[in-house]
Amino acid sequence: MDSNDKVFGVLSYIGILWLVPLCAGKTEFTRFHANQGLVLFLAEIVLGIASGILSVIPFIGFVGGIVGGLVSLAGVVFMIIGIINAAQGQMKELPVIGGIKIIK
Repeated sequence: MDSNDKVFGVLSYIGILWLVPLCAGKTEFTRFHANQGLVLFLAEIVLGIASGILSVIPFIGFVGGIVGGLVSLAGVVFMIIGIINAAQGQMKELPVIGGIKIIK
């Protein structure tokens, strides 16, 4: 593994930038982290939409706000975990969502 693989691995966790290692990286390491980044990205979108829907429902709208805040916090924590793992050259799955395989 070279330093480019680690850079691609780190980029995987920064929003839509998971596309960069998917397109440019050809190693198992970069594909692993691109998959983890994609799963994190999709989870944040789906949970963000769900919390947005909750926030407009009368009487329980505050729940949507709390859920949205927790989702955002979890996304940042998972992003940091993924970046640390990639920078250290490790292929560790993210907690909870790491077992989902979209890119093989």
